[in-house]
Amino acid sequence: MAQDTQDQGKNTERQDIEKANMVRPELEIVNTEGDKVTVRQELGAIINALRNNDDTSHDFLLRVVQPGLAGLMDGSVSTLAPIFATAFATHSPFTTFLVGIASATGAGISMAFSEGLSDDGTLTGRGSPIVRGGITGIMTFLGGALHTLPFLVSNIQLALTLAYVVVGVELIAISAIRHRYFGTQWIKSMIQVVGSGILVFIAAVIFGNA
Repeated sequence: MAQDTQDQGKNTERQDIEKANMVRPELEIVNTEGDKVTVRQELGAIINALRNNDDTSHDFLLRVVQPGLAGLMDGSVSTLAPIFATAFATHSPFTTFLVGIASATGAGISMAFSEGLSDDGTLTGRGSPIVRGGITGIMTFLGGALHTLPFLVSNIQLALTLAYVVVGVELIAISAIRHRYFGTQWIKSMIQVVGSGILVFIAAVIFGNA
């Protein structure tokens, strides 16, 4: 009798878990036919969310903000080392520009495929991998390209000064996005984001002056 009661309890618990998984909202990424959401459907949902000022919904955060922020952070921070190391080592603005654009392009392609191939969205509810990969790749490229543009200036010192300003604006923008969409405290967000940038910049100084 005790064994039967225990078995019934386990079955009930298993049924409760299965029921909970069936109604998880993040799994509602498939339509009634069980097919994945198409790229067109995904883009349409994003546009509707922007039109309706619904940019803080759970789906929008998972499918747009998070991949975009990840790309922006990676592009803005990871490319600092090769760009500034090249500037310090060569004192050539145009060479630095070419290295920066190459780094931003490579990082954008890498992050796009990394995001798209790591999760097809079926189980996590994060939407179309093509859309997420595209968002991540574009934002990664922008993050790396923005502080590369100042090196089109022929004077290396002026180019470095402008690049420092752009990097500062990028890091503040990243902190603002984290504060706006994820509720991260301003001071905490600034410390985390700027701290990571400083570490990468130190690497640039070390290798650029080796």
